[in-house]
Amino acid sequence: MTQIRQNPTYCAIDTPDLARAQKLAAHVAGSVGGIKLGKEFFAAHGPQGVRAVVGAHDLPLFLDLKFHDIPNTVAGALRAVCRLQPAIVNVHATGGRAMLEAARDAVAEAGGEHRPRLIAVTLLTSLDDSDLDEIGLRGPVTERAVALARLSQDCGLDGVVCSPREIAAIRAACGPDFLLVVPGLRPSGSAAGDQKRVMTPADARAAGADVLVVGRPITGAADPAAAARAIAADLGIAA
Repeated sequence: MTQIRQNPTYCAIDTPDLARAQKLAAHVAGSVGGIKLGKEFFAAHGPQGVRAVVGAHDLPLFLDLKFHDIPNTVAGALRAVCRLQPAIVNVHATGGRAMLEAARDAVAEAGGEHRPRLIAVTLLTSLDDSDLDEIGLRGPVTERAVALARLSQDCGLDGVVCSPREIAAIRAACGPDFLLVVPGLRPSGSAAGDQKRVMTPADARAAGADVLVVGRPITGAADPAAAARAIAADLGIAA
């Protein structure tokens, strides 16, 4: 199973432009601990595009496709993407126990010695309490996120994606070895954008995050590598 590097920052490259994705990966390769590619990129370029971006760099890949479907479909999708040897893959915890267990078994079967960490998305970082009320998920965000994290752990997953605001509560509920992957991070002075539950990377790391996912503050900077190095410096890491 892939280990998390000393630099916990994964750069989120969210673009359908293959050339831009390759350029960004090349710029930040020496300044981050990994690369995240998600649905926007994968929908445009698929597995071949993923290989084109990460193949030239010795960087772990977080393949952020958030599978959420019936158990058989999710299992088949995960077996397929395991061929890309990602370090981390994910599903939605709200898919339920049967789906989570099917995902776990598929990754164990297909991943072999390169088995990725399988994590579940608790609640999207664009949601707040009012959004949960509107879609019928009653209770505060933190309470729902903790419940979904407990379910994911009980189903044998390696960790969850959570907002920085739920780090402490999930860490307390699930223990020190449960992987917490945290997006919605904004260095001091950065705009929050469409994220509603944000924190700085350094504060998230101090709170107990294992992997820090940072997108626009790096990829939208005039010098992405310099922006990534600044985050590493705030974390006390030489990038």
